[in-house]
Amino acid sequence: MFPSAHEDTFTRDNLPPEADWPDLLLDQFDYPERLNAGAELTDAMVTRGFGDYTALIGNGRRRTYKELTDWTNRLAHALVEDIGVRPGNRVLIRSANNPAMVACWLAATKVGAVVINTMPMLRAGELGTYLDKAEVQFALCDARLMEEMEAAVEGRDARVISFDGTSNHDAELDRLALEKPVRFDAIQTAQDDVALLGFTSGSTGEPKVTMHFHRDLLIIADGYASEVLGVTSDDVFVGSPPLAFTFGLGGLAIFPLRFGATATLLENASPPNLIKIIEQYKATVCFTAPTAYRVMLRAMDDGADLSSLRAAVSAGETLPAPVYDEWIAKTGKPMLDGIGATEMLHIFVSNRFDDHRPACTGKPVAGYQAKVLAEDGSEAAAGEMGRMAVRGPTGCRYLFGEKQAQYVQDGWNISGDTFWRDEDGYFHFSARNDDMIISGGYNIAGPEVEAALLAHSDVAECAVIAAPDDARGHIVEAHVVLNDNCTGNAKALQDHVKAVIAPYKYPRSVVFCDSLPKTQTGKIQRFRLTPGGTP
Repeated sequence: MFPSAHEDTFTRDNLPPEADWPDLLLDQFDYPERLNAGAELTDAMVTRGFGDYTALIGNGRRRTYKELTDWTNRLAHALVEDIGVRPGNRVLIRSANNPAMVACWLAATKVGAVVINTMPMLRAGELGTYLDKAEVQFALCDARLMEEMEAAVEGRDARVISFDGTSNHDAELDRLALEKPVRFDAIQTAQDDVALLGFTSGSTGEPKVTMHFHRDLLIIADGYASEVLGVTSDDVFVGSPPLAFTFGLGGLAIFPLRFGATATLLENASPPNLIKIIEQYKATVCFTAPTAYRVMLRAMDDGADLSSLRAAVSAGETLPAPVYDEWIAKTGKPMLDGIGATEMLHIFVSNRFDDHRPACTGKPVAGYQAKVLAEDGSEAAAGEMGRMAVRGPTGCRYLFGEKQAQYVQDGWNISGDTFWRDEDGYFHFSARNDDMIISGGYNIAGPEVEAALLAHSDVAECAVIAAPDDARGHIVEAHVVLNDNCTGNAKALQDHVKAVIAPYKYPRSVVFCDSLPKTQTGKIQRFRLTPGGTP
């Protein structure tokens, strides 16, 4: 590893031992020893001649690369001079998708901080887990979302600073930055200094923390976005995934900014609105999940004009062949399915513009290798299902090395998905091989929902499973045993879960039962539960 620029060495000290890392295939990615991803996506773009190009659209205005650079440099000055952020400090950001969130992320990256992006739906308890695991010292929060953030930091040694997620620039951080210089010398971080921590729920509900270097943020653009998408400065990106997801951060911020393209960041970019947004902004690349494309297809009328769109990127869950077929039939535009992982940062197997087919995830992105493992650990034969294994220029590094040996085996990242490879080398998704529920593009850990339900006084026992759903792929279904003298009230339990954890995790179906199937030792046998009940 290169000498670190971090004064606060928490992340480097808590990397897993290098012997436990996956093999890293870095031959085609040559970066200097000193590399700051925040500066590369802003100041360096101005130097390269993109200063007058539109970088961000949102909050009723367009911002050029020069304006974005100046904005982030003023914020960086405020973070260092007024707030006291030092290289290596952890900075949590709480916001919906908007230009201000991107500006805060870039500014924090420029000052050498390690950023944790979070969704606005998270509750205080969930935020508290993030604060504790990453030992966060600073939280930048959209002024509209302060209540849960302030509750989360109560009793913890972390400072909350508000910023304005609208276009008014009237919150604490904005006021501090107002009179700052527009030039800032970004911290000369090492290319392998940690820049980003990505939280993944995992199958147990206890979040694991993935660690990504400055070079990793550029690799996913210089690899997938360049090779598969062929991004140019003429592109306009839109999509619905939160920037808190690495899928969203890559597709809606890193990829466009790396190539002088435009990122459209609208808080109303929900699936039903994406058709109109594509039409209005002449978007060329759309990032979202298969369930969102289903909604878009339903919202599409005969007069929909998607002539500007050249790529619809799908990831986050398996893309059903009927959605792929209907999309191409209605739009004439390719839909590129791919698979990525928070541990790998972004997509590592994908279809291509000139090579895509239904019910197929494609082939490895340039720089990556993939194979399917049989039960004995050997490479599975064509047509045989097994665990997906992948390696490339990015790879899993868990904070504290938690579960590292489970995810990384013999130098390969084991993604937790069951695949099969056909005789032509194309990979096909079969199923998740853990109990993560993927609903509408969101990963939901069943045990976390169970814990929320069990906190309700009416609930004696419960078990959560995935139930098939036409609109969302799957929904969370709770099988609940009530305490004596309690009557089943599904809505009351759903509202309770929404109040305890992020609302999107609530059980859309609740089934009341007298008992749950169990082993002789008392373990609940979820596989014996049959989906059913009323959403």
